[in-house]
Amino acid sequence: MNTKPRLLIVEDEPIILMGLTDLFVFHGYEVESESDGKKGLSNGLDGQYACIILDVMLPSINGFEICNALRQRSRTQPIIMLTAKNTEEDIINGLTLGADDYVAKPFSTSELVLRVNALVRRSGWTGTDKTLELSANVSICTQTLKGCSYNHETKYTRREVEILVYLLHKSKPVSREELLKQVWDYKNTCDLDTRTVDIHIAKIRKKIEIDPKSPRHLVTHRGEGYQLFVI
Repeated sequence: MNTKPRLLIVEDEPIILMGLTDLFVFHGYEVESESDGKKGLSNGLDGQYACIILDVMLPSINGFEICNALRQRSRTQPIIMLTAKNTEEDIINGLTLGADDYVAKPFSTSELVLRVNALVRRSGWTGTDKTLELSANVSICTQTLKGCSYNHETKYTRREVEILVYLLHKSKPVSREELLKQVWDYKNTCDLDTRTVDIHIAKIRKKIEIDPKSPRHLVTHRGEGYQLFVI
């Protein structure tokens, strides 16, 4: 019986696609690859994958559309997006549609492997806390990635839940750098753009705060970091 984790790579540049396929086969994955957006989406909807790697620019339909369709089917499917554009708009777009992470081209293959491995490992995460109760009005199920916020059903990404779980068990503010190391699994944060942390925090606040501009749960301490409060 094949116990290797299955990986789907959707990338239209033949050299990159071949290189990534060989790379992840070498690292112990069973890899399926597609160069066309529609075919990649079909595979993604029909199969069960430990992780899906999506390029943004694809023939027929782009990676954003694929990500959105996959999220309609599953809130828990691990997805990493590859983008040649490292603009904030593209990052926000991908994360808003439910991507767990993004990697900007050109990228380090070793870093990509580490990030895929970390995401695959976390996709099987089961903590002792099944439900996060932030107040009488805000609760989140860490398994289904769904919650209730002020009588409205709310959906979360895995990364958002991981951030909340990590912050919940900290009694003092947590810096962006610590979140990148502990939640994203980055080993060296010196040269990293920390906007991805700010984007995730802003998205979480919109879901858990009655007034995101005046947060009561997820508070920023200037110069120190973020702190989560149960009210």
